[in-house]
Parts: sequence; C-alpha cells; structure tokens
Amino acid sequence: MTSSLTKHRKLHAGHSSSSCSECGKGFTTKSELLLHQRGHSGQKIFSCSECEKTFLAKSQLVIHQRGHTGEKPFPCLECGKFYANKGNLNIHMKLHTGVKPFSCLECGKRFAKKGELHRHQRIHTGERPYSCSECGKCFVRNEHLRTHQRSHTPGEQPFSCPECQKCFTNKGNLNAHLKIHAGGKPFSCLDCGKCFTEKGSLDKHKRTHTGERPHLCPE
Repeated sequence: MTSSLTKHRKLHAGHSSSSCSECGKGFTTKSELLLHQRGHSGQKIFSCSECEKTFLAKSQLVIHQRGHTGEKPFPCLECGKFYANKGNLNIHMKLHTGVKPFSCLECGKRFAKKGELHRHQRIHTGERPYSCSECGKCFVRNEHLRTHQRSHTPGEQPFSCPECQKCFTNKGNLNAHLKIHAGGKPFSCLDCGKCFTEKGSLDKHKRTHTGERPHLCPE
C-alpha cells in the first residue's frame, strides 16, 4: 500500500494529526499543514531562477522548471509520448483506456479531459472568449484565434511542406496538401467513382451530376 493511499485513508478514518487554524481543514502530516497555510498567507518561498515566478511548494517549482529545460521524464508506455509531470501523463492515458469521466449536462457527450468538456460547453452557451485585437472577431478556441490572426499578417505561413516547401497558414491545409504527394485520394464520388484529395473538390465535382448552381449573380 502506498504512503499516499495510507494518508488518504486516515482522512476518512478521522485520523488528522494537524488542522488549519484558518479554515479547520485537517492534515495527516505537519508538512502538509504548513504547505496548506502558505495558501492563506500568500507566502511563495520557491522562485524560478529563469523567470522569477514563485510557488508554494518545491514540487511545483520543479514541474515549472521543466518548461524551461524541456525535460519530460514521464513516458507513456502505450505510444512513447513523454510528459513533464505525472498528472498530464495520467490525463493522456485516458485516451488509450477509453475512459471519459467528464460528461456534458446538455447533450450527454463525454470527454477524457475536463478542458475538452469546457470547450465543448461553449457550443451550448455561445461563449467566444478569444477576441482578435485587430478586428474584434471572437472565437471559441485560442488556436482558432491564432489561425485567424494570420489573416492580418499575410506573410505568416508557419506550416511548410517537407516535400516542396510550400507554406500554409494552418496545419489542416498542410495535411490536405500532403495527400497530393502521398498520392492518396480518400474522397470518392459515389456516382462515377472519381477520387479527390480534398472534400471541397469532391463537393464541386458532385455538381456536375446534380446540376446544382449555388452561386447566383445579384445583377
């Protein structure tokens, strides 16, 4: 039995050796109590030498410093991906196990991560917290805002094709382009069997069968 589990069970059993004078919360060790009390006092005695950010506990500082060093000591045994802390590894492992503990109260859809649930819920609330400083347009996700902002700086195309060096503003367009080099044409017409690298090209082709003419001249 791990020491963490032993300490946790003591809380259920009522064996709390120390309690906080501020809020009454009980702790199984004196060190846990001292760490908790720093939260009330705002005392952050551990500082990062790189950026001077401060932390309540040394363990928090160690995890933070990995952001500067790039150290990721926790590997996923399923896919080999590495993480800076065990908490992020545990969240990642849910992708392999299929566990989705977070469910949307509106539609019942389930998610492996709490952050994914929060982003999903914006569909129901209409919340768009990320706004463009140039034009004021708002977005549900920060990455959508970053992609949009490149439209204000036309020269910014950070995603380049390793085959021909053609550049794109977002990864989705790059992935669609890469299919040309791979020879893959995953989108096929059910009427004639002709295949296309992009869904948009397939949609345009289908109009030759349906006779659809969606673009009307206003004149």
